[in-house]
Amino acid sequence: MPHGTGDEFAPSPGFVQLVEELAIHLDADLLDLALTHRSYAYENGQLPTNERLEFLGDSVLGVVVTEYLYTTFPDFAEGQLAKLRANVVSAVSLGEVGRELGIGPMIKLGRGEVSTGGDNKTSILADTMEAIIGAIYLSGGKPSAEAWIHHLFDPRVDKAVHLGAGLDWKTSLQEVAAALGLPHVAYEVTESGPDHDKRFEAWAVTGSRSFGPGHGRNKKQAEQQAAEMAFAALDVERDARDAAGAEANA
Repeated sequence: MPHGTGDEFAPSPGFVQLVEELAIHLDADLLDLALTHRSYAYENGQLPTNERLEFLGDSVLGVVVTEYLYTTFPDFAEGQLAKLRANVVSAVSLGEVGRELGIGPMIKLGRGEVSTGGDNKTSILADTMEAIIGAIYLSGGKPSAEAWIHHLFDPRVDKAVHLGAGLDWKTSLQEVAAALGLPHVAYEVTESGPDHDKRFEAWAVTGSRSFGPGHGRNKKQAEQQAAEMAFAALDVERDARDAAGAEANA
């Protein structure tokens, strides 16, 4: 397993094992770059960051997952395929994969991010996973990237097919809010960062209640994440209400 330049990192056993099992060729310098968060780069003399690799990896991931969905589910309409893809390549999904592989401790972070638990933040884990995909694509070409993505994300596709509500959190949230007699859900969104690297934060609001924040690299991602948080909370309330009603009628 290669070691990157600059500060040494300790690759997680799960990451090392998967690279070896899939016979992935991963250039040491590209891996090091993929693990370099902008907070670390800015504190150490404006080093190159992983953002360009993240941009590349995001596109590669989208193409591979889209092709898999298109060929695996020939009877699904475009809307169904789009919802599946959005779920599988979401920041939440990427963050979960990053945690499973133990990516967090490998990431080079600035002191501020280290102090606030940046190695476990979904947004940072998701961005780093995309950067790693970009590094694998440049190191070993499309076959290596496909092997890596299919191994990690095909099972998530299979799971997403059975998610139901999770395929479109905003629609599902509106349904559960209506069932509870709550006002129509609206979203409050703020954005930050330069034009080439925008970050969005969203809150799902119904009446006087708000849920979030959801984060994403675009407004839609942030809103979906906020909607997921709201749905999880309100679905518990709906279940409790239904259980109480059933008990009262018993």
